[in-house]
Amino acid sequence: METRANYVLIGAFTLAVIAAAFGFVLWFQSLHTTKQRSPIRIVFEGPASGLRNGGSVNFNGIRIGEVVSVKLDNPRRVVALAMVENNAPIRKDTLVGLEFQGLTGVAAISLKGGEESAPSVPLDEDGVPMLTADPSALQDVTESIRATLQNVNRLVADNQESVKNSLRNLETFTAALARNSEKIDNVMLRVDGVMGKADSLMLGLNTIAGGAAGGELNLMVKSIRELAEDFDKRSGALMADGRRTLSDISRAVNNFDRNPTRVIFGGGSSSNSQAAAPPPPPPAAAAPRAPSGQKKQ
Repeated sequence: METRANYVLIGAFTLAVIAAAFGFVLWFQSLHTTKQRSPIRIVFEGPASGLRNGGSVNFNGIRIGEVVSVKLDNPRRVVALAMVENNAPIRKDTLVGLEFQGLTGVAAISLKGGEESAPSVPLDEDGVPMLTADPSALQDVTESIRATLQNVNRLVADNQESVKNSLRNLETFTAALARNSEKIDNVMLRVDGVMGKADSLMLGLNTIAGGAAGGELNLMVKSIRELAEDFDKRSGALMADGRRTLSDISRAVNNFDRNPTRVIFGGGSSSNSQAAAPPPPPPAAAAPRAPSGQKKQ
């Protein structure tokens, strides 16, 4: 029992140490963040369209903080409170305006420029630095948006006839589709039928190429191979017989050329005829020729 109590104490102490460590880290992080950022008040003498809590504060396009509150000070004045980094080089002559992400994006406070030698941002009554937005910059943003919208409107107006023709063609096309819906359905049914036949054909080819029984194509190839091997064997035997026959014919022709009588009459009669035949007579001697001076008696 005492051992189990010791384990409980050790576990509780370990959990307490871990919780204290997490708490210290969070406290140090919040303290560090608080020290790194400080408030700044931005006053807009006019509308600040699109500005809301959580909006960015950018200095020369780089995010240095965010808007924490936006409120109306009077009907023509908007006051925004933001938390910005302490190392941001914001000076008294820094220009303040609004910038947008596209035509319908959320507005962000834009800070630009300022001389290094310029004095720091003046403080408000409660000690918070305060900058007033440049009305000309806000007017520039408004004019840019208005010019962009005018350009879009002009583009649509200049191509009004083309837009109408495109819409008319689209309407004609959809009407043609509606009129020929039955034909399109028939075509789709035919396509489905063709696809079904293609699937059947592929199944048939699969069955021929290989199936549970080895495939008809494999059996056909095996039969052709066996037929070719049998033909090869038979043709080899036939060629051997042909060579022997040609050899016998060649031998008989050679014997006929050497002794045709032997081939015709046989070997015995040829020898008897040769024995009975008398030897040929010797050639007659030529008569002596008379001298040229004597006359023939």
